[in-house]
Amino acid sequence: MTSSTTSVAAPTPGRVAVHTPTLTAGTLVATALAVLVAQVGLAIPAVLNGLFQQDLHTTSSQLTWISDAFLVPVALLELSFGVLGDIFGRKKLLIGGSVLMAAGELVSVLAPAAGASNHASIGVLWSGQALTGIGAAVLFPTTLAMVAAGTHTARSRARGIAVWAAALSSGGFVSPLIGGAVTKLHWGADPTASWRWAFVVVGILAVVSVVAGFAASNSSAPEGRSLDWPGQATLAISLFALLFSVIQGATSGWGSTQVIAGWVVAVVLFAAFIVVERRSTAPLLRLDLFRSRAFSVNSIVTLIGMFSFLGTAYATSIRLSAIQGFSPMKTSIAFVLLQGFALLLMPLTAKVIRSFNPRWALGCGFLLIGVGDLWISTESVSGMSLGAIVAPLVLVGIGFAFALSSVTAVAVNTVSSDLHGMAAGTTSQLRDFGFTLGPAVIGAIALSRAATEIHTKLATNPALQSALAKFSSSAPPPAVGAVHSGPLGANAVPGNPLQHTAFTALGNAYSLGYVVCGVAALAAAALAVTALGGTSHRPMIIESSLDA
Repeated sequence: MTSSTTSVAAPTPGRVAVHTPTLTAGTLVATALAVLVAQVGLAIPAVLNGLFQQDLHTTSSQLTWISDAFLVPVALLELSFGVLGDIFGRKKLLIGGSVLMAAGELVSVLAPAAGASNHASIGVLWSGQALTGIGAAVLFPTTLAMVAAGTHTARSRARGIAVWAAALSSGGFVSPLIGGAVTKLHWGADPTASWRWAFVVVGILAVVSVVAGFAASNSSAPEGRSLDWPGQATLAISLFALLFSVIQGATSGWGSTQVIAGWVVAVVLFAAFIVVERRSTAPLLRLDLFRSRAFSVNSIVTLIGMFSFLGTAYATSIRLSAIQGFSPMKTSIAFVLLQGFALLLMPLTAKVIRSFNPRWALGCGFLLIGVGDLWISTESVSGMSLGAIVAPLVLVGIGFAFALSSVTAVAVNTVSSDLHGMAAGTTSQLRDFGFTLGPAVIGAIALSRAATEIHTKLATNPALQSALAKFSSSAPPPAVGAVHSGPLGANAVPGNPLQHTAFTALGNAYSLGYVVCGVAALAAAALAVTALGGTSHRPMIIESSLDA
């Protein structure tokens, strides 16, 4: 185990001295591995969508909830776990979060094969992914806070953040490689069920992360922090209600009672959260953080920009695996391009965030993502070629490498050291809430658009109606809500007259999804450049005056 050199910060009048350990090699390895495993767990369902459809016969809504069963607890709980790490020590949470991820992946593996009904199988899979998501909600803010707490110079902070961001992004392309590899091996009697082996591999990685966690140095910042149960409850319920309404809107109808009720609950409880935090002596989130222009703008940019990126990743997953029917291994190429550049460009991103105002890296990064998205939206799925979207995926991947490091750097460099846990938790929650909104919003838009197009073609095409009636006499046609029940490209169902219609409709729908993501990325770029402020060069470690 690597030893830690610990210094004690000079106490400010009225404050308790806090321990500020240096970032040891053991801590850096443990945090990098933990955030990589968390991101692998987040990204692994995307490349397996086609296999979930074939094995579990999922509807579009069920497919969306497989990813969101993981993402929702991440988005809801990160700020709370940031508090727990500050109070009880981050090393314990790092180890505990990895244990939860291993347990969640085990539950996912135990999902039974779909029989006459897939509800039991889907329920077990959702439960496993939710437990895994809770573990990831522990790891994302905890690892970033440990890096921030152990770095005290511009060079060490930039290096630590670049390594952390590269590890997080690497998880995004390691996961599809895992999914592609285990599918290629076809372990077990049923190749479509090989997705379970992908979860086995992630579980093993989580166990390795548990072991590595014991080599990390502990850090904490308990002064002025408490569990703040009213704040946690109001924020969690508000965000869940918002996500529920977005995800269910396309299936239940945007005017349905449950969806409208979700919007109302989200607004009312968020207003209650603001009131609670303003009155709390030890709030979950210090609202005066947002007096910092850089922190406020960066928070908005993080939410919009990360929505854009994971919306892009989700649309790419559906396009390649569920619509065009590509294998998980072939689909993984796209994710290597989307997230591999963060690792490749790590020395450059570290230098950029150390030496230049982050608004330029943010602006250029999101600009590249926006251009790449709009480019992909012009490429038809009928070409059945991955090569047509390689170049725009490269643009998106390079843009993400710079954007991720920059939003992280701004968050931890614009607050004082005793607020690193809160800043890390807030940034992680905003980043992953944007991640959660990406699949939810793009999936809802695409499903609504595809359903409208299919209904319109059925209503205006008598020949298609006749062919569908004949097909229905021998096999029931797929419902519009279940157009994702199997790959629509290479593995099309013979004789299904609705197959080509669904293929075209979904291709058009997800092209619209890319446009939405592109516009969001361009908006984030414009906001970063025009509103973040500052000069071309400035020191990267800025102690906030919030504590004065």
